[in-house]
Amino acid sequence: MTFSMQQNVLFDFHENADISNWYVVDDGVMGGKSAGTFCLGAHGHGVYSGKVSLENNGGFSSVRHRFDRTSVSAFSMFVLRIKGDGKAYQFRVKTASGDYYSYIGKFSTKGDWETIKIPFATMYPAFRGRTLDQPNFPGKEFQEIAFLIGNKKAEDFQLIIDTIALQ
Repeated sequence: MTFSMQQNVLFDFHENADISNWYVVDDGVMGGKSAGTFCLGAHGHGVYSGKVSLENNGGFSSVRHRFDRTSVSAFSMFVLRIKGDGKAYQFRVKTASGDYYSYIGKFSTKGDWETIKIPFATMYPAFRGRTLDQPNFPGKEFQEIAFLIGNKKAEDFQLIIDTIALQ
């Protein structure tokens, strides 16, 4: 982890990055047919790509990363350096990897490299597409991050990730 007074890099994708703790979870866990993959690209960026299918009540793909519980109380937002494909995605956080729900920050991509800022206070709790009646992300600690695509349509996707940081 690289640390500066203004930003804490949670994950920096580069040619020698260890992505062994990243894993894909598709709607196949519920019988769906979506298929996502995650790898290091030619330039060392994380490449999350695949196809979302609506077959068998499917409709989502996600890539997740679990790690030791991390305190984030000194920060107020996530900062993503990404290159999308013009589609909408979700950045998700779990305070504990065993939680049944995630805190969600939605963002849209433009097709170019961009920096997406997601304030903790805007990340709402949800489970299986339903918003829960409880407070937004408290911004104290977390143990899992994820990217998810599920736009209620069949589509190919590709999200290229450079860094995930705290600010």
